[in-house]
Amino acid sequence: MTLTITDEGIVSYEEMLSKQRSIFAEMVDKKKRGIPTEEELILLTEHPPVITLGKHANETNVLFNERELARRGVKAYHIERGGDVTYHGPGQLVAYPLLDLEAHRLGVKDYVNLLEEAVILTIADFGIKGCRVAGASGVWIDAGTDRERKICALGVKCSRYVTMHGLALNINTDLSGFNLINPCGFIDKGVTSMKAELGRSVDIQEVKYSLSKYFKELLHY
Repeated sequence: MTLTITDEGIVSYEEMLSKQRSIFAEMVDKKKRGIPTEEELILLTEHPPVITLGKHANETNVLFNERELARRGVKAYHIERGGDVTYHGPGQLVAYPLLDLEAHRLGVKDYVNLLEEAVILTIADFGIKGCRVAGASGVWIDAGTDRERKICALGVKCSRYVTMHGLALNINTDLSGFNLINPCGFIDKGVTSMKAELGRSVDIQEVKYSLSKYFKELLHY
């Protein structure tokens, strides 16, 4: 089995969702027919401004109606991942792993932990200390303090141990986009980015390199 990590560049959310669903459906179909997974994929991308709502999302966490969102050039999508509401925009690195967890002997909880670990190791390369918060997926800064803030959101779907959707790491993201929502359903926690933490812009290609490296290591490629 091989792992291919592709840099998709800046792609519309709709186009990337369609691509994911197509690959995911093919992988699931092969597993149903007992055909071993030969190739896994991780798609790295950025999106124009968009809001996504997970399958159990509370729509009241979107703070503006459809007309106002459209006026601001933002579209909302209801999708099949877990989690609540999040925002995607330029300067945010989104990773969509299409993996066969069974081949790695991973459960969903193990997989979420792996995604978080990949991000924690990645931002550590840039001098940022990330951590986990009990009961709240993703990667956080200053957990347990009144300055607790989220730097990476997670939301996944898994069927027959095949995964889709993934993570969104704020690098040079314009954080004002998160004012459109209660991020991940929280009203008492902040959102941050690598740029905000470091006080400078970060080369997104360098972050892609680090994240790809840790994905390969943690998945034992």
